[in-house]
Amino acid sequence: MTTVIPSFAHTGLAPALLTALTAQGITEPFPIQSATLPDSLAGRDVLGRGRTGSGKTLAFGLPLLSRTAGRKARPGRPLALVLVPTRELAQQVTTALAPYARSVGLRCATVVGGLSLQRQADALRAGAEVVVATPGRLHDLINRGDARLDQVEITVLDEADQMADMGFLPQVTKLLEQVAPQGQRMLFSATLDGGVDRLVRRFLSNPVTHSVDPGTATVTAMTHHVLHVEAADKPDALTRIAAREGRTILFMGTKHRADRLARQLLSKGVRAAALHGGKSQPQRTRILEQFRNGQVTALVATDVAARGIHVDGLDMVVNVDPPTEAKDYLHRGGRTARAGESGSVVTLVLPEQRRDVSRLMATAGIRPESVQVRSDGEALARVTGAREPSGVPVTIVAPPAPAGRVRTAGGPVADGAARPAHRASGRSRRPRRPRTV
Repeated sequence: MTTVIPSFAHTGLAPALLTALTAQGITEPFPIQSATLPDSLAGRDVLGRGRTGSGKTLAFGLPLLSRTAGRKARPGRPLALVLVPTRELAQQVTTALAPYARSVGLRCATVVGGLSLQRQADALRAGAEVVVATPGRLHDLINRGDARLDQVEITVLDEADQMADMGFLPQVTKLLEQVAPQGQRMLFSATLDGGVDRLVRRFLSNPVTHSVDPGTATVTAMTHHVLHVEAADKPDALTRIAAREGRTILFMGTKHRADRLARQLLSKGVRAAALHGGKSQPQRTRILEQFRNGQVTALVATDVAARGIHVDGLDMVVNVDPPTEAKDYLHRGGRTARAGESGSVVTLVLPEQRRDVSRLMATAGIRPESVQVRSDGEALARVTGAREPSGVPVTIVAPPAPAGRVRTAGGPVADGAARPAHRASGRSRRPRRPRTV
């Protein structure tokens, strides 16, 4: 039986990390952190499952940094590795760990597709101890001779199930074959499926399993609503929802539909922008910054945004196109109600979608409030805060690249400002070709 710690002061973390936690206003661990830290700090392999937004980043990040503190990496030979499925999640993890890495003198580099390969190679050669990477780009750098993983003694797989869904398991397997064979491995995810069990059996040695909020990955502070709407009324209802106060993410099934909806919302006076894999990484980074600072209030996104995006104060997620799988629903919804905050997930359902959505909810373990709505009706306003948009077209001007922030292209994380880390945190599919991240 493993120990559950009541506070970070009881963990045995490096003193500098405790000081950094206090500076960030964090004194008590979230359940997933409290459950896993004793084992991870002892160097054991850990299999951690916690709901989206439950604090998994610090659950693996703090022991990784504490156990690496005091060591220096040789050029291109990192000591710790965090593998993630998407660019956005890589940036999220890097930003969350930045103040703690600085506190113990460790350098971090982020390695993702869509940004300068040479700049990332330079960051690795500068001697980064910790690398946060997507599998494809890290393979590219290894093949160029810019990185070797033989000194990596702590390896983390974050959101491994999505890496499986995206077709990355062969690449992940090759990377894990290159790290120090007796090193520590930790695997954290909201769901553990999609072939992840094969990775666990092969690469984790007698892992300790911790599951917080077992059964589903839902958030207790999250409410779920199914809004039944007629096809003819859906566009107006959607516009009114997007015009509500506060930030909202609206999920679409394809990037073309996302672009089209964003343009329609802009023409009605809603400050909207589309986020999907068809955007370059600098574009994606800037759009997210606009969403965080309020220039954009309605983010129209594909599932590229379902993992790794955290925005303070995001209290509603809208499934414009219902997802086809339960875990996609859970990860979309996990963009709200994070780190103890509350939030709502709204799914718009046409008559012909009712049966599929009902099965989806049952698989996800969700019992939503269901209501028939009209675009100008009281029920829509009550559930979503929908209101009439201004009708005055707006233009969102792309800002210049932010200065002085953590660069996802690589380079020491200690050179960039970081956000408070306590805000950071179905059917079988045919195998897919790996996506470029």
